[in-house]
Amino acid sequence: MRMKRMLPLSVLLFAILAGGCSKSEETAGTGGGPVWKPAGNEGNINGAISFAGEAPAAKKQDASSDSACGEVVLDDVIVNGGKLQNVFVYVKSGLPEANFAVPEVAVSLDQKGCRFSPRVIGVQAGQLVSVSNSDPTNHNVHPIPRVNKEWNESQLAGQGPIKRKFTKPETMIQVKCNQHAWMTAWIGVLSHPFYAVSDASGSFAILGVPPGEYEIEAWHEKFGAKTMKVKVEPRGEARADFAFSPSVAAAPGSLTMAPAMVIR
Repeated sequence: MRMKRMLPLSVLLFAILAGGCSKSEETAGTGGGPVWKPAGNEGNINGAISFAGEAPAAKKQDASSDSACGEVVLDDVIVNGGKLQNVFVYVKSGLPEANFAVPEVAVSLDQKGCRFSPRVIGVQAGQLVSVSNSDPTNHNVHPIPRVNKEWNESQLAGQGPIKRKFTKPETMIQVKCNQHAWMTAWIGVLSHPFYAVSDASGSFAILGVPPGEYEIEAWHEKFGAKTMKVKVEPRGEARADFAFSPSVAAAPGSLTMAPAMVIR
């Protein structure tokens, strides 16, 4: 009799747990609303980042304090053939209210030649960031967020990767190395996967964007931020080209962005 009375309670408990697991799967991600699933009519946003004017000359960093670093050339501004590298471009507004599943694969950030590589990366909130040390010297990885939790961890030569997550959207997070003051990287943390970083040719591509009208922002650590309105048609290819120039450069060491420019 006792076991018969306990059976309904066990069944009820199982149903609650099963329902909880199902709900967790449906709301995986960091946004609001239901889990977003591609409908098959998504489009892309392609573009290039131009640099108007004379490109700044490459600067060598005095790295004599650590002989293992060798010659270090600063990479805060990289211009190739009038195109600007390392610009973080992302959908700033206009996306449907939804949860975007967090990728299981980690985003890699290396320390090589006493520089962070890549200098600019994007991740989704909750996605793993794997920081490696390929140098024969010690480093100290120190992200400086305003919204997420700050952390500061030493990484010895030959040590395995440091794996961490940023749980809240935040653009942009500066990463420093307390061992080598010139080392800097930037991490854009978003609630969705619609972002890209301009490559050596200044090009970028944001893929699989739902049809709609969006505000796109392009951000550079020295030249601030600019925005543009774009419309993505079903299975369409939207274009978003940006141009930066030295006249809008932020003060050295400042994180203040230049006022956004809306281009129609």
